[in-house]
Amino acid sequence: MAKKISKRKQALLEKIDKNKNYSLSEAVATVKELKSAKFDETVEVALNLNVDPRHADQMIRSSVVLPHGTGKKVTVAVFAKGEKIDEAKEAGADIIGDDELLAQIQKGEINFDIVIATPDMMGVLGRVARILGPKGLMPNPKVGTVTPNIAQAVKNAKGGQVNFRTDKKGNIHAGIGKASFDAEKLEENLRTFINKINKLKPASAKGRYITNAALSLTMSPSVKMDTQELMEIK
Repeated sequence: MAKKISKRKQALLEKIDKNKNYSLSEAVATVKELKSAKFDETVEVALNLNVDPRHADQMIRSSVVLPHGTGKKVTVAVFAKGEKIDEAKEAGADIIGDDELLAQIQKGEINFDIVIATPDMMGVLGRVARILGPKGLMPNPKVGTVTPNIAQAVKNAKGGQVNFRTDKKGNIHAGIGKASFDAEKLEENLRTFINKINKLKPASAKGRYITNAALSLTMSPSVKMDTQELMEIK
């Protein structure tokens, strides 16, 4: 038995041409018209890439700082020693890691969105890798969260850094702003994100790189995007 579609969702579906591949600008404009929740919904991009993440050289994992931020308040925890602690504080870190924070994590008490660490602290963090790893919180040099430049990493995290990685099927999901953002800001954020994805195309990836792309809000149906246009973004 087919699941009944709610009146709200039906009304939103009527605003979308399901047979059309929207240009980036059209997709942003259309998605802004799909706002229906009482909260400020996140604008989410979903991509399917023609890569095989089982091969290390085709596992795409990185980060990008969006020019207009994500619209989300981010709580940053830092594990560092000595003068790096002062750098983290000055840069705006919310929590500075020590044995007490490590104990909280071991109890499952996680009250932060991003963990940043200096390389010399990774041995300590190894004790909670099994807890942080599955939540996507374990610091990693590929996304800039293991670095001696703590101040810059904290500023990036606070200023709109988005971390992303392909899943087993080559899918990537990311929030690139809020429904309340101006269309121009959303477009610039989305172009910046896609540009980063294109730069990361593995040399060993053959055929069409971006096979599917869609834009949506937290509570909305998705709008299909023109993948050819996206692959040409530089």
